[in-house]
Amino acid sequence: MSGSHEMSRRDFIKVTTGIVGGVIGAAIGLPTIFYLIDPALKEGGKDIWVSIGKFEDMQAGVPYPFSFTRVQVNGWERTSSSFGGFAIRKSDKYEDLVILNSRCTHLSCTVNWNEQGKVFLCPCHDASFGVEGEVIDGPPPRPLDRFTDFRMTEDGQIEILSKAG
Repeated sequence: MSGSHEMSRRDFIKVTTGIVGGVIGAAIGLPTIFYLIDPALKEGGKDIWVSIGKFEDMQAGVPYPFSFTRVQVNGWERTSSSFGGFAIRKSDKYEDLVILNSRCTHLSCTVNWNEQGKVFLCPCHDASFGVEGEVIDGPPPRPLDRFTDFRMTEDGQIEILSKAG
């Protein structure tokens, strides 16, 4: 016998079948795995500019209410969140706007403007906030949150930066 190893027909078929099966499995399996994992690898959300109204429609000293909804997709999960607030125009310059979040800083209930008392009232625990969002009365630990990143578009729309997360 010489030292050469000859492959029998049976061994050749086993090896060939294994290789062909592996190639077919990889061709079907890898795209399937990528398809299932891909949404989990995508970014959950992005910061976006949201229009809250025209600057000319906002009267000086009168809180201008606005609201918007953000839909975020995080992997296979789809979440819809509502946001709201008030824009208070202090002068003819849009840079002088005070834009408050309408969520109470105590337990996140939605505050409402009370024209008679000139305050924002929280219906949950009778908290009150001044026209600039400062705490006047009640349990809130801090003033109303502000939207500090805002701009005016060429057509006079005020937009705020809604941060993801």
